Amino acid sequence: MFSAALLSIAVVAMGQFALYYWRAVFTGMASLAISSRVLEAAQVQDESICGNDFEKFASLLTLTPELKEMNGGLGMVKAYYSVVQRAESMLAKFSPMMAGWAEKERMLCARIAAVHIDRRLEANLMHAASIRSL
Repeated sequence: MFSAALLSIAVVAMGQFALYYWRAVFTGMASLAISSRVLEAAQVQDESICGNDFEKFASLLTLTPELKEMNGGLGMVKAYYSVVQRAESMLAKFSPMMAGWAEKERMLCARIAAVHIDRRLEANLMHAASIRSL
């Protein structure tokens, strides 16, 4: 009985650690600078990025070619965005604080999508430059 309780506590603690780690990576990526060319392509100002811009950036990411194999997409970000959007639609009418939190989280997702585009473009430019130098 003690072993089962200890195992369940360890699993919960490990899950909590994984969630906090994922959240830290998520927030760290969203805080990176976004280049002006990505903002111009999406027709967005840096200070006015909102949660609704996520769809713009996600569609721009699909238009951006990936020359090198990179294991980075928007799979988890899209899933998180849809969960936040559903939570907002269900709970925002009961709590205005929930609407503010959801908009902040959706803005984070939009910034991450913009950073993904920027990274992909930068990698493509570096790859093209290396090909030209041969």
